[in-house]
Amino acid sequence: MQENIFGMTIEELKEKLKPLKVPSFRAGQILEWMYQKNIYDFSAMTNLSLALREELSEIFIIDSGEVVTVKESKDKKTNKMLVQFADKVAVETVLMRQSYGNSICVSSQAGCNVSCSFCASTLKGLERNLTKGEMLAQAMKNQELISKENNARIGNIVIMGSGEPLLNYDNVLAFIRLAHEKYCMNIGYRNITISTSGIIPMMEKLAQEDLPVTLSLSLHAPEDKLRSELMPINKRYPLADVIKAADYYAEQTKRRVTYEYVLIDSINDSQEHARALAWLLKNKLASVNLIPINPVEERGFKRPSAEKIKAFWNVLQKYHINATVRKEMGTDIDAACGQLRNKYIDMQ
Repeated sequence: MQENIFGMTIEELKEKLKPLKVPSFRAGQILEWMYQKNIYDFSAMTNLSLALREELSEIFIIDSGEVVTVKESKDKKTNKMLVQFADKVAVETVLMRQSYGNSICVSSQAGCNVSCSFCASTLKGLERNLTKGEMLAQAMKNQELISKENNARIGNIVIMGSGEPLLNYDNVLAFIRLAHEKYCMNIGYRNITISTSGIIPMMEKLAQEDLPVTLSLSLHAPEDKLRSELMPINKRYPLADVIKAADYYAEQTKRRVTYEYVLIDSINDSQEHARALAWLLKNKLASVNLIPINPVEERGFKRPSAEKIKAFWNVLQKYHINATVRKEMGTDIDAACGQLRNKYIDMQ
């Protein structure tokens, strides 16, 4: 069986080439074709000898998955893509063209079992973890798409798609390190964000990795009872302990922690909730990202009015909490996590 080399590091590929008596510098040439030129056919790698290209084609394959669906928003600022791998597992990724550059949202798992009550990703449960290569494949598919637009490049990666990244810790860290490499995407660590629902042991481990990535904590409620209703994981990792772990991350890395707060009409969007959130985060190295919910039909939650969103934000400002309201992107193309994948599964 041919071995897939997509997703390998230069060190890994060098090891694979050793039995072939191939000079080690050839690994860098091959990866340049794959990761910088998006060429996945050995026969097109013209700085390799014809004999070597034929030999490589017999032993290896370069499989970055297949794009099943691409959707584009009406304003042409957002694309959502469904990528399917060899075992027919499909995952979704989002490209966002923003004023400060191009960002992508990458899935770390196929599905999710954290069971947040407002999220589409959990509706079908967890299928499996993704490898570093499968996460890189999502990034590369987006890079191929954006490079056709005046040779644009991806500038930011958020690992905030389907799945809980810290429950796939080793693969996520391997992907981050690979995407950072100059021979790959050359993305600065400070331009990478990892989202988590609050997996405390892995948050503490990440703080010790000496990687200046941004940690984004899914909070969504300022007290335990409501957070447990919205996020059952809170019963295992209670709010106070999660906040303590986030404080530890900020202390160790000197990086501001982002607290994600999905605003759901009449559930967690009152001014009382806003005041409780402000007190919870008082004097912390933190910022709040308010996210008016992307409606998910199966969940039945609704988005608050613009007036309620503004009132919530105003309370945070009054208490000197750094907060922004996430700009809505891609609502018309099922850009909420899990929606496109779920529809695809239902059609199979």
